[in-house]
Amino acid sequence: MKTSDLIEQRAGIVARMNTAHEADDNAAFEAAETELRALDAKLDRQRKIDDADRAEPGTPLNGDNKLTSEIRSRFNIGRAIAGAAGLAVDWGFEREVQTELAKRAGRNAEGVFIPTECFETRVLTTATGSELVPTEHRPDQYISALTASSVVRGMGARVLSGLTGNLSIPRETDSPAIGWVAENSALTSDDADFDAITLSPKHAGALSEWSRNMLMQASPDVESLLREMLARNLALAIDKAAILGGGTNEPKGVLSTAGIQKITAPTSLFDAVADAVALADVANVGASRGLLTTPEIRKIAAKALDANGLPIGIDKVFGGVSATFSNQVPKTLGGTPGTEHGMIYGDWSELLIGIWSEIDILVNPFESTAYSKGNVMIRAMATVDCAVRHPKAFVSIEDVTTATAAMPAVTP
Repeated sequence: MKTSDLIEQRAGIVARMNTAHEADDNAAFEAAETELRALDAKLDRQRKIDDADRAEPGTPLNGDNKLTSEIRSRFNIGRAIAGAAGLAVDWGFEREVQTELAKRAGRNAEGVFIPTECFETRVLTTATGSELVPTEHRPDQYISALTASSVVRGMGARVLSGLTGNLSIPRETDSPAIGWVAENSALTSDDADFDAITLSPKHAGALSEWSRNMLMQASPDVESLLREMLARNLALAIDKAAILGGGTNEPKGVLSTAGIQKITAPTSLFDAVADAVALADVANVGASRGLLTTPEIRKIAAKALDANGLPIGIDKVFGGVSATFSNQVPKTLGGTPGTEHGMIYGDWSELLIGIWSEIDILVNPFESTAYSKGNVMIRAMATVDCAVRHPKAFVSIEDVTTATAAMPAVTP
């Protein structure tokens, strides 16, 4: 039962207590009071559940747990793509699931939907099971490109999945001021103010030619490759947009959001982080905080030495703040000489990532270039958006370059 339903029930019980009190009906009053105590306990538990749900990052807002589990265990990306290309006859489950995925997206797929649950399945690699894998030269095994890792979700961004229309979330911007008055004096009127943050569909996609053999070979190796490529590229696209998206055709990222707090020209990394923490404290920012910056800034911190020429330690340079380093963070933010590195501190649970569409893959075996070689052209698209709930929850530390001092001068 929802919190609002319980609150409505409580109001009804209180009304009954008032009626019993006015009628001097002690038995009816006590019966209602007993109900009220039981309901208050239930309401308290429900509010704790609501708080836990709001505080948990990356929790989807909807979904059938049984179906989700079945999709994770049975849905085969390679088989779905091969089926869409007419190269597989045993893709019955993948075809049946399309109806449910179309309900989630609020539309039919242009080609075939790939559910996001697929990308939550862990794949055994030689790193985790190397003692079970004999050393063997396999020139036929594909080696993926070196790419950055997705970091924004891991830092606590909230993911809202299964969206259909544009999303508008009301936000409290001001609450009535409390004032003290003398006896028989009037209170000063002060109203609450509200606005809203909105998320609307933004589309990202890729066009690629895949060989006929790749799609026909529905082996675990090929399935892992398809899954890894799609999940990685989508996650990286969302990551980049969430950090510095411009907000026109792509989502608006944290650094492009109006109203975030800023620190300019810090004298050292230590001072920069300390000032950012202080700004967040003053703004009553939540506890799920973290620092995100580039690997080059990590190098500066790692090389910092104390007065005795000994390493200070990254943790001390950043004042004990949890720090994450990624090449997804921009390194040329402008200014002079145009080599400023992004450095963001804040409560990452205040960042929302909305997902409207499962990955929609359209397979075209008749595209002229691919057709002449027996290959197929594949277009993958996803629809997402990002928004910051409270801009002051983030602090952008600006003018940070590789020449920035790691620590203030230390006198022996």
